[in-house]
Amino acid sequence: MRKMMLAVLMAALACSCTTTLYNWGGGPLSETSSYEERTYAYFNRQTPESLCALVCMYEDIVSSPGGTRQVPPPGVCAEYGYLLLMQGTAETFASHASSMQKRRFKSADYASIFAERGRQMLQRELELYPESQRFIAPLLKKL
Repeated sequence: MRKMMLAVLMAALACSCTTTLYNWGGGPLSETSSYEERTYAYFNRQTPESLCALVCMYEDIVSSPGGTRQVPPPGVCAEYGYLLLMQGTAETFASHASSMQKRRFKSADYASIFAERGRQMLQRELELYPESQRFIAPLLKKL
């Protein structure tokens, strides 16, 4: 009986160890992720500066995924792709992004870069999370 209790206790302790499957941005000591902060800032005020920060944050999460799985979190590629394909995003980024933010992209032709990258991100969402087919396929057909 004692051995069984000890085994159950050890199993419970082993299961309680947390691992982070995905990197949502931000440091390990922050209570909120940069994903939460930047998306809230954008949708709360919708300023050109918050849009530029959001685009760069998505690019960081997608370009250098962390966590145990080493892939972007579910939905992030789709959100990023949709944001890039939204009308006016490229123009807003071109006129309001800082020089450091603009350096993340190789060319100053943001309209074509964002269109191509947006489609790539929607495709990547389908590859990583096939269950999103139901939501992403209609968007890709419209494009």
